[in-house]
Amino acid sequence: MENTKTKKLNLKALYRLGPAAHWTALVSLLLILLHLATRGNRQLMVWLSENVVRPVHGFLARLCSHVGFSVAELLICLTVIGVLVYIIFEIIRLIRRPDRLKRVYIIFITLLALLLLIYAGFCLLWGVYYYGDDFQAKSGLDAEDISVEQLTAVTEYFAGLANEYSKQVTRDENGLYTADRAAILARSPEVFDAVTEEFPCLDGPRVGAKPFFLSRIMSYLDFTGFFFPFTAEANVNMDFPPSLFASTVAHELSHQRGVAKEQEANFVAVLASLEYGDADYCYSAALLAYTHLGNALYKADYEAWQQVYGSLNRYVLADFACNREYWKQFETPVQTVSNTVYEGFLQSYDQKLGLKSYGACVDLLVNYYYEAALVVCNT
Repeated sequence: MENTKTKKLNLKALYRLGPAAHWTALVSLLLILLHLATRGNRQLMVWLSENVVRPVHGFLARLCSHVGFSVAELLICLTVIGVLVYIIFEIIRLIRRPDRLKRVYIIFITLLALLLLIYAGFCLLWGVYYYGDDFQAKSGLDAEDISVEQLTAVTEYFAGLANEYSKQVTRDENGLYTADRAAILARSPEVFDAVTEEFPCLDGPRVGAKPFFLSRIMSYLDFTGFFFPFTAEANVNMDFPPSLFASTVAHELSHQRGVAKEQEANFVAVLASLEYGDADYCYSAALLAYTHLGNALYKADYEAWQQVYGSLNRYVLADFACNREYWKQFETPVQTVSNTVYEGFLQSYDQKLGLKSYGACVDLLVNYYYEAALVVCNT
């Protein structure tokens, strides 16, 4: 009896050290567990996606579009700075005060509550998309098995598009593509206008992507962009070479419109950009598509890949080389850790191929563009 009372007193004493943190941690944990328990219920996930998450994202995207900077970046910076200041302040208090165990527990429960709160919000505002209807289900498009012949034809098709549009974009004295990133971002609200007529499921807020001020840090983490579900903003890296910049903008905007899976977002980025018809977006989309198709063809039929690769003009090859050189400088342990963490995240949402799942957009590209490729080949 004495031990039971002592335990109750100890629990009460612990609770009094941080009532708000305990409640926040408890409620957040319950929401996370509820998500894990119900995410296999497809009908519920579809209902939440269409009736809760997408309307919330639409409201947040329009709200944040009234400011020219990334609200996501501001919130991330304030959170990181706040946590660092809090930890430093608490370390100083630990040194000065004798009740160190209590202070350690307060630090622990406070940071745990913050972490659980963020993850609970993430589960609701993004995680449900992975278990509802994906783009293929909503659009009715097939991603059937493809033959090497089909893959070769579509790879040739996009190599031709890359060559064609490479001559329509601005270049410097060295022949390298020089995009006006600000102008590309200014046009980004229009990118999905045409494609939503064919695929109404891609309808969404007519807002643009946001530039990320600390883009160099994004490069160290091996990110060209990201969608922030708490503000519904599509954020893009402004530092990496411009050849894939416009398609990155379209990719992140596809996330804003409810396309969660990375392989589908890549396909939608290509589709929307080509339908839009702008030279910068079309060139970038052709390069993105060729990259994925070429990588697949390289493994499937090396000789066919050599032939297609040999058809690329000097402008395309120069832009690819520039891109490789840029990213080579960021091949550090930081990038490795970042990729490992992100791969673990994808796998936690049943994206079993991890980062390799990006290559799955090849099936969609081949199935959708094969007929167009045949027409080009026969003319």
